[in-house]
Amino acid sequence: MVQIGDLMDYPQPSRWSKDTRAEFEGSIFEDSELAKQKFLAPLREVFSGPVGVIEGNHDSRPRDYLAKYAPALAESHAFDLPVLLDFQRFEVELLPDFYRFADGWVMCHGHKGGISLARTAGSTALNAARKFGVSVICGHTHRLGQVHHTTGYDARITSQLTGVEVGHLMDMSLAGYLKRATANWQSGFALVHVTGEHVHVQTIPITDGKFTVDAITYSITERNPLTS
Repeated sequence: MVQIGDLMDYPQPSRWSKDTRAEFEGSIFEDSELAKQKFLAPLREVFSGPVGVIEGNHDSRPRDYLAKYAPALAESHAFDLPVLLDFQRFEVELLPDFYRFADGWVMCHGHKGGISLARTAGSTALNAARKFGVSVICGHTHRLGQVHHTTGYDARITSQLTGVEVGHLMDMSLAGYLKRATANWQSGFALVHVTGEHVHVQTIPITDGKFTVDAITYSITERNPLTS
């Protein structure tokens, strides 16, 4: 399982709260403990396989803040994401910013690499794919979509790139910075099937708290599958 970034928010040490009261409110340690209790521990109760996390721009806020405003303390690494969330205890691996999981495919959060952001779901990932020359799965936009770009000649395909954005799993009502607006975001996730050199990606939308996989409909508020 890959968590593709922005597992955390860490709103205090960010450019949005700099030089405001919010910069000193709350605790990144309390936020980290909540993530362990509500995400990592329950995940490990039901899943014993490999878990990797790609660091997102919200995840790196404490480390970036310390490096910028207190560089003499930055060498402690105490504010690195694997330390704050105790990755060793939960057997979680910090993945590289650009995670090559299959031939011709890369996962990344989406905030690095000079990617042009787009407003249409899937298009940011396709912009990344065109720039990188490989198919891309990313997060960052909070949108859910999959798009393709094919090139060739004489009815022959010379290249086919895919861009996938995996949506989000957050409660939009808790994003105070939206000021009660509805963002162009979509709840969901992706399933990735790798068989040799063949990669198949399914985007799974979550609507009204429910999603369907293999003809079985599940509720995100209940443990048991619903009849489909």
